[in-house]
Amino acid sequence: MGKVTGFLEIDRQLAKYQPASDRIRHFREFTIPMSEPEVQKQAARCMDCGIPYCHGPTGCPVHNQIPDWNDLVYNGNWDEAIRNLHSTNNFPEFTGRICPAPCEEACTLNLEDAPVTIKTVEQAIADKAYEMGYIVPQPATTKTGKSVAIIGSGPAGMAAAQQLARAGHAVHVYERESKPGGLLRYGIPDFKMEKNFIDRRIEQMKGEGVTFHCGVNVGVDRTIETLQAEHDAVLFCGGAEKPRDAGIPGVEFHGVHDAMPYLVQQNRRVGRETIDSVGWPSDPILAGGKHIVVVGGGDTASDCVGTAFRQGAVKVTQLDIRPQPPEKEDKLSVWPFWATKMRTSSS
Repeated sequence: MGKVTGFLEIDRQLAKYQPASDRIRHFREFTIPMSEPEVQKQAARCMDCGIPYCHGPTGCPVHNQIPDWNDLVYNGNWDEAIRNLHSTNNFPEFTGRICPAPCEEACTLNLEDAPVTIKTVEQAIADKAYEMGYIVPQPATTKTGKSVAIIGSGPAGMAAAQQLARAGHAVHVYERESKPGGLLRYGIPDFKMEKNFIDRRIEQMKGEGVTFHCGVNVGVDRTIETLQAEHDAVLFCGGAEKPRDAGIPGVEFHGVHDAMPYLVQQNRRVGRETIDSVGWPSDPILAGGKHIVVVGGGDTASDCVGTAFRQGAVKVTQLDIRPQPPEKEDKLSVWPFWATKMRTSSS
């Protein structure tokens, strides 16, 4: 917990955004980070709620020990805060930016619609840890002599590689695209998460002994049988790549596209790569000067909306098959679980 009476004395405060008129002119992150004292004040709001619903089955799916590191941040102990956070989460700088924060839905203070800004504090811990030099390679002191091949370098592949390398195994990650990161790099736009955060984690992992083999399409360039012969174990972390059929008449028409080829192309452009992708090949897709319709109401749809505006779309219309949910949920019926209510996100 943070300050005993912090939730009574300090109002919930969210990070501010750059004006929309500014942020549509670039693909960089547009959230304005809070100052260190502001973050500490927000962490101080974590109350002694008895049962911390913010982690476990109702809140954080990776069981981050949220009250513990809120208290550490409130007391200015950033070194121990990142140690605690890393004990459950390999990459808090990723989740602190892109997680939908079910922990905040489950926060006891959400009964009053003013949960602790957990996601903001989590991102601040990771960013502060890098700034202070707390995040460094942690190579294993003893090697096992075992070798593991990991197929795919998305968040699952990266986390598995780091844990296995720290356990003393020789880890080789095979990635078919030109750079590691999977959908973290090629699916999520830079205005949600800039890719230098991936690059510095990759450098840390290389320092821990992880070897990355990019441009290797397992099943095409290398067979599974070859990997099995060369390594003691093979771990598949390929992720979900095939889009769900929308079942809408006309999806075969010219100008109708799945989200992933569109987002991957733009992420490759921002990363100064060619748009040629192994996993999501497509002719160029650009929204500049066009009227765009985005079908869907989730995070991927939001990413497409933000990308289309930045590419210079004349107009963007978003459609969602679901009926409009209520503006506010019935807390006594659904808390501490994720509620169905009208949610908007800014891109």
